[in-house]
Amino acid sequence: MGRRAWIAVAVLLLAGPALAQEQVGDLDWRPKLASQAYATNGPVALVDQGHGSEQTIEGRYAAFAALLRADGYRIEASRGRLDAPGALNGVAVLVIANPARPVDGSRASAFDDAEIEAIRRWVEQGGALLLAADHAPHGSAAEALAAKFGVAMGTGYAFQPAGDDVTANLVFPRPALADHPIIEGRDQSERLRVVKSFTGQSLSGPADATVLLAMSADAREAPDLEALQAIRTRLRAGQDPAVVLAELSRPALPAQGLALRLGTGRVVVLGEAGMLTAQVVRFPDQPDREPVRMGLNTTGHDDQQFVLNLMHWLSRLLP
Repeated sequence: MGRRAWIAVAVLLLAGPALAQEQVGDLDWRPKLASQAYATNGPVALVDQGHGSEQTIEGRYAAFAALLRADGYRIEASRGRLDAPGALNGVAVLVIANPARPVDGSRASAFDDAEIEAIRRWVEQGGALLLAADHAPHGSAAEALAAKFGVAMGTGYAFQPAGDDVTANLVFPRPALADHPIIEGRDQSERLRVVKSFTGQSLSGPADATVLLAMSADAREAPDLEALQAIRTRLRAGQDPAVVLAELSRPALPAQGLALRLGTGRVVVLGEAGMLTAQVVRFPDQPDREPVRMGLNTTGHDDQQFVLNLMHWLSRLLP
């Protein structure tokens, strides 16, 4: 995707149905693996579908589920409270992607205090959590849970200035990737060289966390889509970038991916959820218009191996 195309994608993803567009999981995408990590009796990865997320294993996270199944994991969906008796029994990795605040607006967080404490206690006693929450409003719905692990979320739209424009589809080349088993993999063939994200937020973590995906020094974060659009409009009109960025954004937090340990458990937090799956935006009233693809169904990155490596670390195939 060209650098000037990202904002159109952002508008499509967040605008209402008047634009006659639909964002769905790419059910035609198929994973290609050189080998399978678990030949039999693979670990259970439980995907949370009980807190308003549209990233379901039947829909937008179908590609994520397909990739994990191909690697030998057993994929299950949770549609209830995560602090219910036995909710996490037998689960190796709990996956929470883009939770949403309650529909009744009773609180900003997707999780109440009891669930947050139950998840933290489960991790501390040996569980593993993958928490992915991208651009507004998903950060605000996930930040109370993230804070329980010492992670702060920017809750807006992370971007990088690019001359008279900006880009929110961020590329993390090898110098921006950590010295960590998730990046190195099990051998040279699994070593990551470049990771790409598809419009998210920024993160910061506790001192002992590893920054998996480091933001560039000039990265910024806009509080909402309107501010991001205004930045782009004013930059393209020739206004002073320093003034525009200072008025409408703030410095981004240092990471878009973190790995940390708590007790005997492990946690990965990502500020973008689309990189873990494959999605398309289609235009029903414009049948000749090409769909927009994002995630694992695009090229120029090692995101599929990134998903496998982080799951291997969470399920303890990697040290």
